[in-house]
Amino acid sequence: MSDDGGDLVTEPRVLRRDEWSEWYGTLVRAFSGVPKSAEELKLYEALTEADRSLGVWEAGECVGTAGAFGFRMTVPGRAGVPAAGVTMVSVAATHRRRGVLTSMMRRQLDDVRSWGEPLAVLTASEPAIYGRFGYGAASFQLNAEIDTTRVRLSVPDGTDDVRLRYAAPADVLDACEGVYGRLVPGRPGMLARRPGWERLGLLDPESRREGASPLQCVVARRDGAVTGYARFRVGPGWGDEGPRGTVVLEDLAGLDPATEAALWRFLFDIDLTSTLAVRGRPVDEAWQYQVSDIRRCRPLLRDALYVRLVDVGAALAARTYQAPVDVVFEVDDAFCPWNAGRWRLSGDAKGASCERTSDPADLALSVRELGAAYLGGVSLASLGAAGRVRQVRPGALAEASVGFGSDVAPWLPHGF
Repeated sequence: MSDDGGDLVTEPRVLRRDEWSEWYGTLVRAFSGVPKSAEELKLYEALTEADRSLGVWEAGECVGTAGAFGFRMTVPGRAGVPAAGVTMVSVAATHRRRGVLTSMMRRQLDDVRSWGEPLAVLTASEPAIYGRFGYGAASFQLNAEIDTTRVRLSVPDGTDDVRLRYAAPADVLDACEGVYGRLVPGRPGMLARRPGWERLGLLDPESRREGASPLQCVVARRDGAVTGYARFRVGPGWGDEGPRGTVVLEDLAGLDPATEAALWRFLFDIDLTSTLAVRGRPVDEAWQYQVSDIRRCRPLLRDALYVRLVDVGAALAARTYQAPVDVVFEVDDAFCPWNAGRWRLSGDAKGASCERTSDPADLALSVRELGAAYLGGVSLASLGAAGRVRQVRPGALAEASVGFGSDVAPWLPHGF
């Protein structure tokens, strides 16, 4: 019997490439069954790493799916750390509560450990599911609906030196990807994109447009060099008082504050529009402090990236700490018991080590809380106030919380 209340069908096994269409069809059906465009299917099939993907089968039918992309993710200190990007997880509605999900999570984390990857990360369709497997919400994102008829944007010096030009998105893909690549080391949670992933930003099926235009792009240049870009759509709209179009921002990146400001100002000023719809932006992005009225931007915070430490020692040693830390954690990890026990973390802004110890614990917590705090966007002190971190040595929580922090908020630039 499984711990999900029913008989397990079969053990998960690695996906064969010729099974991809059925496997992916199981996933699509689990997420409402709306067909994907041919463009999307072709890209997702190309990106799928079959040898890192799992399926559960019953009588020749796929009833469960799970994948794990091989990413490198920026952590505090600018290092890129191997991270398994958990993705395409689904269980057929006919096979719920039969241990399918638990069996896939068990096999997957065992595999990730065997690959020598200290982290697993995911975005959660239902956050309540993944906490029991040790994933903690480590980064957040900002959505907004900006009333551009009533909100004004102040810009820094140098903004007028930036030149913007329209370009076909595919024609400037390499230049835009160059900008993105330069930004990756500077913010925890960003992913170094492997070949093929750059095309994710060009996906433009009509089903995504919701009546808006095909994808548009402007490129920013300073002194002849590309310094940023914005990809967006424009949805027309009219009311009794005049035009009420909406600009839908898909992606924006700039190498300096002036470039970012020039791109935002452009989006605010597009003719025949009154709303700028923003999705999935960093929570500390500068435009929030340049607008004349933040309330009329209707900001909304949402969870984004969930982090799971697969190897506590290697993961904590892979990042740096903005203040010196010397703390012993008592870690609870029922799902990956190799992590359970006491770990001494010693580190600072130059580097860190994390080893097994028999020394008395300073802080007690589960691996889920370590995952939440790992990228520096969630405070250990806040988790302590919530009752999720127990302080054993007086003062240890404040010391560790400062050290785990990050000057830049973590951000996941796109889903996977």
